[in-house]
Amino acid sequence: MPETAKKKLPIGIQTFADMASGEYYYVDKTAHIHQLVEQGRYFFLSRPRRFGKSLLIDTIKSLFEGREELFRGLYVHDRWDWQQTHPVIRLSFADGVMQNRSQLDTHILELLEETAERLGISLDNTSIHGRFRELIYKAHEHHGARAVVLIDEYDKPILDNITAPDRARELREGLKNLYSVLKDADPHLRFCLLTGVSKFSKVSLFSGLNNLRDITLSADYSTICGYTDTDVDSVFAAELPGLDREQIRRWYNGYSWADQQNAAVYNPFDLLLLFQERRFAPYWFESATPTFLVELLAERGIYTPSLTNWQSRPALLSRFDVEQISTEALLFQTGYLTLVGSREIVPNKPIYQLALPNYEVECSLNEALLPVLGISDDALDEIVLKLPQLLQSNDMAGLEEYFKALYASLPHDWYRNNPIARYEGHYASVFYSHFAALGLDITVEDSSNTGKVDMSVDFNGTIYLFEFKVVEQIPTGKALQQLKDKGYAAKYRAEGKPIYLIGVEFSREQRQIVGFGVEEKA
Repeated sequence: MPETAKKKLPIGIQTFADMASGEYYYVDKTAHIHQLVEQGRYFFLSRPRRFGKSLLIDTIKSLFEGREELFRGLYVHDRWDWQQTHPVIRLSFADGVMQNRSQLDTHILELLEETAERLGISLDNTSIHGRFRELIYKAHEHHGARAVVLIDEYDKPILDNITAPDRARELREGLKNLYSVLKDADPHLRFCLLTGVSKFSKVSLFSGLNNLRDITLSADYSTICGYTDTDVDSVFAAELPGLDREQIRRWYNGYSWADQQNAAVYNPFDLLLLFQERRFAPYWFESATPTFLVELLAERGIYTPSLTNWQSRPALLSRFDVEQISTEALLFQTGYLTLVGSREIVPNKPIYQLALPNYEVECSLNEALLPVLGISDDALDEIVLKLPQLLQSNDMAGLEEYFKALYASLPHDWYRNNPIARYEGHYASVFYSHFAALGLDITVEDSSNTGKVDMSVDFNGTIYLFEFKVVEQIPTGKALQQLKDKGYAAKYRAEGKPIYLIGVEFSREQRQIVGFGVEEKA
C-alpha cells in the first residue's frame, strides 16, 4: 500500500540505524541482501557515486551484528537466524583524499586499529598486510564465528588520482597489498563484499581472489541500489502531489544494469533533492561530475551523437585500469551510459546496447562537452536565449544564419588541436550537442522503414528532420534531396504536427555550412 503520511527525507543518511528508526522514508533492500548471503560468500558490486552503496554496506553490517530490533517489519526479519552473530570488519575509503602511499597507509592503519578496538582485539603485527590478516584471524578466534569483511568505495583513492598515473599506480599497489590478504583468509570469513564506482581488473587489485563474484550486471541484483518505479509510487507517495510523474521519469529514471523489464532505477540523490526542493534540476550531475571525464572525452574526440546508441562487448565494460581506461567503461561505470538492450549475432557473444539514461544526463553532459567542441560560454548563452525562439517561430532563415555564426565562432586553433576535427563527425557533434544541451526531445539516427534520418527534433508541436552531408566547397542539395527521396516525413504524419525537412551541407575546406535546404511538409 502507498504510504500517505509524510516522513523526513533521508538526504545524506548512510546509517541503517537512522533509516530504520521510522522517521525517514526507507526502501527495503533486505530481500536482495538475504539472497546475496544465501548464494555465496565473496562479492563485488560497482555502482555510480551517490547510489546508496554506503547505506547498503551499513545495512549488511547491522544484519550480521544481529541487531534484530532494526529489521522488524522488513523482508529479512523472519528469515534470519538472530542467534548467530558475526564480527564485522568494515573499511571505508569514502572520506578524504589521499595523494600518496604514505597517506593511504596511515588511513588503512587507522581503520584497522579502530576496528580492532571495537571488536576487543589487540594487534601485534606492524605491517598493513600482517595487521589485516591478524585482524581477520583474531576476530574469528575471539568471537567464535567467522568474520564479515565489508569494504566501501574500495577504489576511491585511485580514482581521486586517476589524472596523475604515477600517483594512481602507487596508491593501487597500496590497496593491492591490503586486498591480497583476502585470498588466504577463506577459513576465517563468512561473507565479503567490496563496493566502488569502477571495476579494476582482478590482476591489478585482486590477484588470486578468483572466487570474487561480480554482481554488477547480474539481473538478480540490478535493483539492489537505487529506487524503482514501484518504490517511488509506494514509499514516496506522499511526496508526489504537485509534481509531474512523467517528468520525474524523464528526468531521473533509466539507470539499468540488466537487459530486462523493470530493471531501471532512479538515483536516490536526485529524487530526494527533487522532493525537498520541489523543482527539477540536475542535482546528481552538478554534485561532482569528474573533470577528468570531460577532458578524456575531449582528448579522444568523442562523437557525441554516439552517446545515444553505443555498442559494446561486455569485456570492454570492465576494461578499466590506470594504464587502460576504455571510453565505454568510463562512461558506463560512472553512470553516464547505461544498459538498454543486448543482441547476439554470434551465439553466446552478446553485444550490449548502451545509451544516456535520462534527460538530466543527456542535457548536462552535452552542455559540459560544448567547450571541448569549441563553443564558448558566450556562444552557449546565445544558444539558450536564441535557438528556442528561432524554432518556436519557425524562422528557418534565422536558423541558417544562427548556425553559420555558430560554426564561424569556432577558433582556428581548436581545429588544429583536436582529433575530432579530422573526421566528419565533428560537424554532427556540434549540431547534436548544442541541441541536447537545451534538453530538446532529440532522436539520433531515427529509424523508419526507408532508413535512418540523421537527427529528429520534436519541439513546440513541430517536427524537424535533419540530414547532414559533407561536401568539398559547393552545395549539392543532396542532404535535402535524401530526406525527400527516402520519404522520412511519412513516419511522423500520423502525429498531425507540422514537419520541416532540413538538409545541412558542410564544406570540408571552409569549415562552414554552405548549404541549408528547407522544405515544409504539411
